[in-house]
Amino acid sequence: MSTAYRYNRRVFSLEQAVGEEPTLALLQERIRASRNCLVAVTALIPAPLRSQVQPGPLADGEWCLLVSSAAASTKLRQLLPSMRQRLAQNGMEITSIRLKIQTPRH
Repeated sequence: MSTAYRYNRRVFSLEQAVGEEPTLALLQERIRASRNCLVAVTALIPAPLRSQVQPGPLADGEWCLLVSSAAASTKLRQLLPSMRQRLAQNGMEITSIRLKIQTPRH
């Protein structure tokens, strides 16, 4: 590889590359919105359960929370009305929250 070729290549971050591709930029925005939803409701989640919850897909007003166990899902299910209320107070248009048990990958 010539020296000139190495220095003429444009260097940019993965985030910049994603931002320039419309489909990937939309996906990146949905991931950011899902994380923001989790931040908004974190205070409602009991501290011992917080590490068992991850933000999941967000589309068409439906937000999915990924939980690590059925027990955590059962406990979080009781909090769903409070979570929807908190999200609405923060101007987030979430009409439903779905819980999905995420099985560990080996």
